[in-house]
Amino acid sequence: MLEHFDFLFFKETEPMIFTTPLFWGFFAFVMLVYQFIHTRIAARNFFLMVVSMYFYYKSGGWFFFLLVLSTVMDYQFGQIVHNATSDSRKKMIIVISTVVNLSLLAYFKYTYFFADIINYTFSTDLKPYDFAAAVVNELFGTKFSIDNIILPVGISFYTFQSMSYVIDIYRGDLKPVQNIWDYAFFVSFFPQLVAGPIVRASEFAHQMYEPYKLSKEEYGRAIFLIINGLVKKIFISDYISANFVDRVFAEPLKYSGFENLMAVYGYTIQIYCDFSGYTDVAIGVALLLGFRLNLNFDSPYKAHNITDFWRRWHISLSTWLRDYLYISMGGNRKGRLRTYFNLFMTMFLGGLWHGASIRFIIWGALHGTALALHKMFMEFVIKENPRNPRPMTVGHRIFYGIITFHFVAFCWIFFRAETMRQVGEMLSQIAYNFNTELIGQYLLSYSNIFFVMLIGYVIHWLPYSFKDELRTTFIELPDLTKAIICVAVLVLLYQVRSAEVQPFIYFQF
Repeated sequence: MLEHFDFLFFKETEPMIFTTPLFWGFFAFVMLVYQFIHTRIAARNFFLMVVSMYFYYKSGGWFFFLLVLSTVMDYQFGQIVHNATSDSRKKMIIVISTVVNLSLLAYFKYTYFFADIINYTFSTDLKPYDFAAAVVNELFGTKFSIDNIILPVGISFYTFQSMSYVIDIYRGDLKPVQNIWDYAFFVSFFPQLVAGPIVRASEFAHQMYEPYKLSKEEYGRAIFLIINGLVKKIFISDYISANFVDRVFAEPLKYSGFENLMAVYGYTIQIYCDFSGYTDVAIGVALLLGFRLNLNFDSPYKAHNITDFWRRWHISLSTWLRDYLYISMGGNRKGRLRTYFNLFMTMFLGGLWHGASIRFIIWGALHGTALALHKMFMEFVIKENPRNPRPMTVGHRIFYGIITFHFVAFCWIFFRAETMRQVGEMLSQIAYNFNTELIGQYLLSYSNIFFVMLIGYVIHWLPYSFKDELRTTFIELPDLTKAIICVAVLVLLYQVRSAEVQPFIYFQF
């Protein structure tokens, strides 16, 4: 009997992600039920909490209980901080909350990294032991492996989200939500749960108690965002990843320097289309449910300096790091040298947040150094007043934009490669084995790949005015025309999709 409902249970090989029919079947069910309860706020919130928790179970299996644990703990921490009558008690609770959250994150994400450092430094042979799995096995008679610590899906995102709730209450920027069910809904809201954008309670909590509303313009915008995100992910990101980028990064020495360079350009547009595609779908799905999530990407490769890039790339993370890490370290309030150090450390730790690897640390350190140098350059060379910046000519924007783009692309090599050896091999091939004389042949051989890459970059660099006009035109179309366009796009995506499910890049973080 149960085999007929096998699809309802977690399968590691069949995660519930936006690019699978399973998710859209799930979302269709959610919208069907939603029609009957969306006007009743308490029932709506509870229903969305339940389906969101189920969504995480389908995505991460029994790590669902870790999400529940984090939810219960931080809800209680928030209540205690709010009710505390002394500053010392509030500070003690916020420290405990931060330590507990970061310890859980460190256990699952950095145990192997720290063990490797200790083994290398002291010539020991420490082998990580999954205490969490051992405890669960003892309590429930399960047989989870205790030899490998598996990283739960989305733990970095919901940990930061949950931490911001307690910190905002401590700072007096937020009052606690009405009950634990509403808090569980905030933490687990399924459109953005496993890969962002990181949503703060101060931006989301008030929406939980507002009546459902969705204008015709917002409805059209939501559909446009969903289609736009799926095209970015399936047509551009997955295609160039499966057919070119993954192969070159796996074995750089088998390919010429030109092919390696094009793989770097390919990954640069791939990661943007992958991650921004996810957030486009997340924002669109949330909007259909009546919740408004903030913009997470703003054409980042149009940036004309590294500071501008981080105002445009993964905005929810960069602003989180700014508000909860950079400012907490002193920001720019303790002198120039301290400001430069704080900028560097913020991005250094941001790199570590992405993964327990020297490659991510180097990636973060490069960006941190660039941010500090750019601020130094603006203060000592340009001597620009931040409140009244000098207008840049078109030529300057293009020149600085090219430099910024190539610096970011260079840094992506460390982000994407699986080992530092691959980084060295790729850079060596680009520097010493470019094979300039064969470029024409390469362009013909990879014509389809490079054409899709070109489409991705052209779409990205289109003027805002053109994109706004295109979106407005789509929104104003009759519903039947919208439906025809959606069906046509979905048929196209079905034809070009990869045979295997391509998970979103940021699922690993």
